[in-house]
Amino acid sequence: MSENSKLKEIALLFLKLGVISFGGPAAHIAMMEDEIVRKRKWISQQHFLDLIGATNLIPGPNSTEMTMHCGYERAGWKGLITAGFCFIFPAVLLTGLFAWFYSSYGHLPNVKPFIYGIKPAVIAIIIMAAYKLGKKALKSIELGVLGILTLAACILGVNEIIALFLCGLLGLFIYIIKKNTFNRLNSFLPLLLLQNSEFAKIGTLKIFLTFLKVGSILYGSGYVLFAFLDSELVMNGWLSRQELIDSIAIGQFTPGPVLSTATFIGWQINGFYGAIAATVGIFLPSFIFVAILNPLIPKMRKVKIITVFLDSINIAAVAVILGVSFEMIKETIIDWRMMLIAIISIVFVFLFKKINSALIVLGGGVLGYLLTYVNLEIFF
Repeated sequence: MSENSKLKEIALLFLKLGVISFGGPAAHIAMMEDEIVRKRKWISQQHFLDLIGATNLIPGPNSTEMTMHCGYERAGWKGLITAGFCFIFPAVLLTGLFAWFYSSYGHLPNVKPFIYGIKPAVIAIIIMAAYKLGKKALKSIELGVLGILTLAACILGVNEIIALFLCGLLGLFIYIIKKNTFNRLNSFLPLLLLQNSEFAKIGTLKIFLTFLKVGSILYGSGYVLFAFLDSELVMNGWLSRQELIDSIAIGQFTPGPVLSTATFIGWQINGFYGAIAATVGIFLPSFIFVAILNPLIPKMRKVKIITVFLDSINIAAVAVILGVSFEMIKETIIDWRMMLIAIISIVFVFLFKKINSALIVLGGGVLGYLLTYVNLEIFF
């Protein structure tokens, strides 16, 4: 098969997956496995599993990076770019439309009740994500202690990104002490693109650099993105926490990578060009990391020190998610209606674990609309 034919095949497949891939990274990867390993037999089952493991070694959204890895395996760097772009594009397009609609109609009376109910439903989804990630990340007592320390730091106001990487470094330090590997440890420097300069105006370049930084250090689930953005945007007053929660809700309605929420947030900050800057910034590091590291995957998976660092990062990511959820609960659950929606949503996400998160958000919106017009006197 010619290179152009392969690229066309990749484009059509990942456009299709980008349109139908609801349900989060695990669901996305399951769909890819079915299409690429079982149906098309592009790569073996074992190599597909190796690629999944490799996505945990680098920052970025796991399922999106899996598309890039698979595209690279099929057609080299052109396949990488084609697969990544085609998988991301439908979500970015839909999120951009939602962003425009929200900026134009989000504050109208007939829309507010839906958004009112969506907020507690989103919190339930995040709590469930933290629960799932926590079960996978909690591999030892030491990691549990690191997670508790990170959660406490976040609640006390420590910057989430700083807390995350301090936890990773502390995990490395514990490993070195236990294994007495000082003499064997040559060098290990996590990627920290922490630009601290402030511009007088939140312009397109500032948005791009902010999301580029987050995309460069984002380990774990896409839900960790919201913790980072809480630190980068909400704490700096560029975005309200309500807008951040609303952006999470919008992200649940769109297929594909949850990081497409960056498009929505960029639009709220600086319109169309802000959306473009945020989108390019958040996804660009993944393309670069996959292109550089794909040939090195077999060697990287054998480096114990990287595994230890990532184990610590993963448990810290869960703690960061819980810390942000705590802040969201304090600001969002302000009356009995929101409390009721939150409880119902939590019951649904834990009892019906296979239910699509978009349905939870939709249900929360409908309940919010209905309960807005419920008169408290009917209960007395």
